[in-house]
Amino acid sequence: MTNLSVNINKIATIRNARGGDNPNVVSAALFCEKSGAQGITVHPRPDGRHIRHADVFELKQVLTTEFNIEGNPTPEFIDLVLKVKPAQVTMVPDAPDALTSNAGWNTVTNKVFLRTVCEEFHKEGIRCSIFVDPDAEMVKHAADCGCDRVELYTFGYAEQYPQGPEMAIEPYVKAAVAARECGLGLNAGHDLSLENLRYFHQCIPWLDEVSIGHALICDALYMGLEASVKAYLEQLK
Repeated sequence: MTNLSVNINKIATIRNARGGDNPNVVSAALFCEKSGAQGITVHPRPDGRHIRHADVFELKQVLTTEFNIEGNPTPEFIDLVLKVKPAQVTMVPDAPDALTSNAGWNTVTNKVFLRTVCEEFHKEGIRCSIFVDPDAEMVKHAADCGCDRVELYTFGYAEQYPQGPEMAIEPYVKAAVAARECGLGLNAGHDLSLENLRYFHQCIPWLDEVSIGHALICDALYMGLEASVKAYLEQLK
C-alpha cells in the first residue's frame, strides 16, 4: 500500500498572504486526515513564508496520522525536528531563497554530513528520508548515509510525462529498484498530479509514500479539499 501524505504548505501560503488565521492550517490538516490522507507533510523555510515553526508544534499536538517534516538540515531545522519528534524527517538540500525544492542531494560529497544528521535523528526514534534525484548511484550512496528511505525528486518525471510516459519513468524505475536492492524504503514527490500519479504508481507499485501539495491544493480549488484528497487516493489503488 502506498500512503498519501498531503503537503499543506500552500494552505499556509494563502493564510500568510492576507494575515490572520484563515484558512487555518491545523483545521485543513485535520480535514485532510478525515478525508483519508495517511499523512501530513510540512516544509518550514527560514523566512517563514508559509509554514511557521508555531504551526509545526500545533500540528504535532493534534495529528493522528504520520507527520513528515521536510527541510534543509541546518542547525535551526535540526533543533525544530528534535523538539517536535515527527514520525519522519525528509532532508532536502534547498537554499534559503529557493522558491521550491529543485534538486536532490549529492550523497557522495555530503555522505559524512548526512550520516551524522541521520544518527542524531535516529537517537530520537525519527525515521530519516533523503531527497535524491532519480540516480541509482545517488540512491546507493544514500544507503551508506544510514537513512531509512529515499524520496525521489519527481520534477523531471512530471515535466517529461506529456511527451512520453515510458521515457519519463525509466530513470525512476532504475532508482527505485536500486533502493529496494539496498533495503531502503521509497517515497516520491514534487509535481505529481492527477494526470501523472497513476502511471508512476503502476510502474513502481512498492512505493511507501507520495508527498503531494501544490497540485492537490490547486485541484481542491475546483473540486473541494475532500474530493481532491480522495481523487489522489484513487490514483494509488
